[in-house]
Amino acid sequence: MKAILLTVLVAMVPVIELRGAIPFGMGQGLSFWTAFLWGVVGNLLPVPFLILFVRKVFNFLKSRFPRLRSLVEKLETRGREKGKRLSRFEWLGLMLLVAIPLPGTGAWTGCLVAAMLDIRIKRALSAILVGVITAGLIVSFVTYGASALFNGLF
Repeated sequence: MKAILLTVLVAMVPVIELRGAIPFGMGQGLSFWTAFLWGVVGNLLPVPFLILFVRKVFNFLKSRFPRLRSLVEKLETRGREKGKRLSRFEWLGLMLLVAIPLPGTGAWTGCLVAAMLDIRIKRALSAILVGVITAGLIVSFVTYGASALFNGLF
């Protein structure tokens, strides 16, 4: 139970997300599908809140904390820049952005882009959901394959 809770919590952390949570869960002794399931769940938990409130939080931070203004503006610019590349293929582009398990992609970035592009929440949620599941499968198979390879070598 502790390994599941920790896997969910790791998956909720920006940047790390399920890319780190699934290998972490497997390293804690969780099965392939258990680590996958709880990594996906943990990664998706903050998504609706992020989509709904990211702009409000950014505006609040810029107005109340002048020292954070440049950081917030940098995040907004990043979201708009990634969004420009996706705007033509809105749903597919957002899904692929989330699905590719590389740094600078994932559910948190997808939420930022969805908010900056004013993508309707149902459309954004479905794209992010499919993207997170796809990324989770990729990470799970890579982790499992690497684990099997290393266990066979050593």
